[in-house]
Amino acid sequence: MDHISLTQRAADQLAVARESSNGRSSHSLYGDREHLLRHMLMALTAGTSLGEHASPGEATLQVLEGEVTLSGLDESWTLAAGDFVAIPPERHDLTAITDAVVLLTVAKDAHH
Repeated sequence: MDHISLTQRAADQLAVARESSNGRSSHSLYGDREHLLRHMLMALTAGTSLGEHASPGEATLQVLEGEVTLSGLDESWTLAAGDFVAIPPERHDLTAITDAVVLLTVAKDAHH
């Protein structure tokens, strides 16, 4: 079993995002096409948005660093380091208020 330091990986991804022209970076920590569970570390610089997109299925978001806004169709949530939320099963957007790193966990449908 591999040991991963989320703190170190978060710092690494945030450094990449700060150098990126689009202000973001992501890295798959666990999971691929052969796994039902996937963990993705995403870093966004302040003001960067993922843009509205469809729900990936059953998913959660944990803020590791910084502050973000998760916006659904009818409401939005401001989340800070240490916050954890289930992502609504609808179109949504994620915007960094400050430089931020989040851990996205997605459970794929076993039938796909």
